Amino acid sequence: MNFSPSLADVLQSAERLIVAAIGEDIGTGDATSLAVIPPGMKAKAVIVAKAEGVVAGLPVVKAVYARGDSRVIVAPVIADGTRVKSADVLANLEGPGISILSFERIALNFLQRLSGIATCTSAFVEAVRGTKTVILDTRKTTPGFRALEKYAVRIGGAQNHRQGLYDMLLVKDNHIRAAGSISVAVRRAREAYPSLPLEVEVTTLEELNNALSLPVDTIQLDNMNLSMIRQAVALVNKRVPLEVSGGVRLENVREIAATGVNYISIGALTHSAPALDISLELVG
Repeated sequence: MNFSPSLADVLQSAERLIVAAIGEDIGTGDATSLAVIPPGMKAKAVIVAKAEGVVAGLPVVKAVYARGDSRVIVAPVIADGTRVKSADVLANLEGPGISILSFERIALNFLQRLSGIATCTSAFVEAVRGTKTVILDTRKTTPGFRALEKYAVRIGGAQNHRQGLYDMLLVKDNHIRAAGSISVAVRRAREAYPSLPLEVEVTTLEELNNALSLPVDTIQLDNMNLSMIRQAVALVNKRVPLEVSGGVRLENVREIAATGVNYISIGALTHSAPALDISLELVG
């Protein structure tokens, strides 16, 4: 289960966000920098980690400055996916001083957000290391930022669930309620989109039994407690991949993985990850 866009796709998605961010933040110009910094002044700067974490988004930083002022050279000294500690230098910058400072906050907003997601994801991936369970993200992303945030999840070591509503069928409780039963909902979905992967959500062992008789590719165990998950794994007996969703925390993720489920999807990777503390500092 992996529906990942390429880095080129991620940067294409970032481009429109960068344009919007420049309009939002700089508007008619960075008044402070224009007033304080001589127009021809050249400057050097470093982007520095202020906390330990996993870095993601350096290609986006380069894209911000390429769009803002291509005279600013951004030279990363590490690659995305590198774990850093406080005071580690992530990139060197050189170019017009006004431009380095004008686009600083935009670049850091992207970098801090994506690095925070990668760091949070890495913690969950590390917690289940040694099991066969794969950590997945969800669609609980910042509107417009999905490709970037899912990229950060991959940098953190997890895999992507579906990108949107178009690349996978996921029959959930409201679909089942509207159709009248799991079997009707699954049949309609499979007939309408026979080539798409199909997953169905269940909340009880009875629903799980019903789902096992249907042509599904994956079954999602939604908000089941640990005892129910264990029973579900025994009942399915590897006939179909199982995904756990809901109620997953860093404190219990390894215990869930130890039941033998194939996937654990975690909305908190993207909707609750704190930004990684990173700064830009002029040098020399």
